[in-house]
Amino acid sequence: MSISEWFKREDRSSIKSKDKRAVPEGIWSQCASCKSTIFQNELFATDFVCPNCSHHYQLSALQRIDLLIDKDTFNETAKDVSSKDPLKFEATKKYKESIDKAKRSTGLKEAIITGKGSLYGRPVAIGIMDFRFIGGSMGSVVGEKIVRLINMAIDESLPVVIVTASGGARMQEGIFSLMQMAKTTAAIDRLQKENLPYVCILTNPTTGGVMASFATLADIIIAEPKALIGFTGPKVIEQTIKQKVPKEFQSSEKMLEHGQIDMVVERKNLKSTIGQVLDFLSPAEVVYEKIRS
Repeated sequence: MSISEWFKREDRSSIKSKDKRAVPEGIWSQCASCKSTIFQNELFATDFVCPNCSHHYQLSALQRIDLLIDKDTFNETAKDVSSKDPLKFEATKKYKESIDKAKRSTGLKEAIITGKGSLYGRPVAIGIMDFRFIGGSMGSVVGEKIVRLINMAIDESLPVVIVTASGGARMQEGIFSLMQMAKTTAAIDRLQKENLPYVCILTNPTTGGVMASFATLADIIIAEPKALIGFTGPKVIEQTIKQKVPKEFQSSEKMLEHGQIDMVVERKNLKSTIGQVLDFLSPAEVVYEKIRS
């Protein structure tokens, strides 16, 4: 079997394991950006960033937790909340079938994991979306879990960190999904009135209703390099405005250039950057107590 046939047979770049730091199947992976062949051990060592072109592979929610949260400090919240089918939606297949398939393939109950953990010893409330679960779409459960996370942060005076990866609102839930935009926005407003820090990390992709609600309401908005960020795709925009859009105009770098986000940070520097941002946003007495301890 030739190398090209081997790659066609299976997408070796996909991460299908439920383990926190599992290496994808196979010995090599082909970079989706530069098409170079990479040993899996190299990807593991770089937290799944291409060593040749710095393409950032998608990570699962569990891998993100392992990347950002101190070892053995994460405790999941609202873990038994899962989606129903309020509209009995059915198109090419039933919504319930999509949910069941996503649960089996990811080992998750929804498109977001929420909980509390430590980041360099600082307790934080953290929510991490997983694109593998129906495109990281925001349905009623995703919105509910974010609101519960924020309520916990308010009750315990914790900073909030949310990592997004989403295609937007979950159409199978119709108006119930769209309501989550208002619901999460109201929760963020309550958090801000308590003067508690909120940092959001936008990863590839972050679009639609997520981008139009809680993702862009953070005190500091960080994005990984070359992530797709925007409300809708370029084809829909071109059909609407009747003209071609610039190449990569929805990339992290373009968003930074036009003031839509605050910084673009490589994956290897994410944890340290978030730690510095939280130090900057936290009250002086909190930072002093951290230094003293």
